[in-house]
Amino acid sequence: MKLTKTLLASTALTAVAGMASAEVKELTIVSWGGAYSESQKNAYHLPYTEKTGITIINDDSSNEAVAKLRAMNEADNITWDVVDVVAADAIRLCDEGLAMEIDPDTMLADGDDGSKASEDFGDLLVSDCYVPSIVYSTTFGYRTDLVGDTPPSTVCDVFDLEKFPGKRSLEKRPINNMEWALLCDGVAKDEVYNVLETEEGQQQALDKLDTIKDSVVWWNAGADTPQLLADGEVVMGSTYNGRLFSLIEEQDQPVGMLWDAQVFDIDGWIIPTGLSEERQAAALEYLKFATDTQRLADQAAYISYGPARKSSAPLVGKHATLGIDMAPHMPTDPNNATNTFLYNYEFWADYRDDIDAKFQAWLAQ
Repeated sequence: MKLTKTLLASTALTAVAGMASAEVKELTIVSWGGAYSESQKNAYHLPYTEKTGITIINDDSSNEAVAKLRAMNEADNITWDVVDVVAADAIRLCDEGLAMEIDPDTMLADGDDGSKASEDFGDLLVSDCYVPSIVYSTTFGYRTDLVGDTPPSTVCDVFDLEKFPGKRSLEKRPINNMEWALLCDGVAKDEVYNVLETEEGQQQALDKLDTIKDSVVWWNAGADTPQLLADGEVVMGSTYNGRLFSLIEEQDQPVGMLWDAQVFDIDGWIIPTGLSEERQAAALEYLKFATDTQRLADQAAYISYGPARKSSAPLVGKHATLGIDMAPHMPTDPNNATNTFLYNYEFWADYRDDIDAKFQAWLAQ
């Protein structure tokens, strides 16, 4: 029954797609800003505008997407058309009815290799409402000129103020910080989430973070740590690997990458519920275009994130302006992935609100 309804919805949306293109003149696409939004502009937005004439309005509010979509839904005024979110947020939005269900094999493009979208995306389709676009990691960068003769080699060096004095930057939320804290407090990798689901485990993570709290600059936007590193205001800091690639390779800053315990995650798209039929159809047209095989491979020419489609991987080539091979700069490259940490989407979908509240109370102490 669910599949039949999805197919009927897909047919209806396809029927109005042409009308949507004629009537919808602009789309508001929400993302993360900085180098990431720039890569999307080059790979998706500009080609789509050239193809359709539809103007893309960028909004850099993805970090607040869940709260803002809840408020928009409450006010019955949805102003966003397509929203870029991490997987855990997509699961929450889907569970709350704030994101529409998307059937990949009827609403998205087949792979260039002939595969259906569901096969091409595979296990990365972690929610009925979510279309993944990239695999990325959150990891640490450090100033090569501020760490002495022996640079940091493990994530636990972040917690060693004696060996590496100076400010650190960490994201102003519990995700990743709590996991790293437990890893560096002796918890085995495969036990981290079992420990973190307990009150005692959450306190253990906060106690470990307490040891460096006075030396932390807290960030909200992905562009913050790269700027702090470029300005020499922090010795090391967490951010997305693509931001560090831009800082190191494109801006030629004295910054190194610490891949140890990088946290793998996926990023992608949802379409909010509550859009008009025309806007929903236009949003789906954009999404079908932006997540096809070629577009995902094209994005990898601007930023070092791995495309979510299997069929895109063979098409990843050189950086658009630097001319360097991009494959060795991907978080999934074997040389970079010797000790990775796999983000647990379902854990954070279930525990995010409660641990967020506890984390913010700890910050205020």
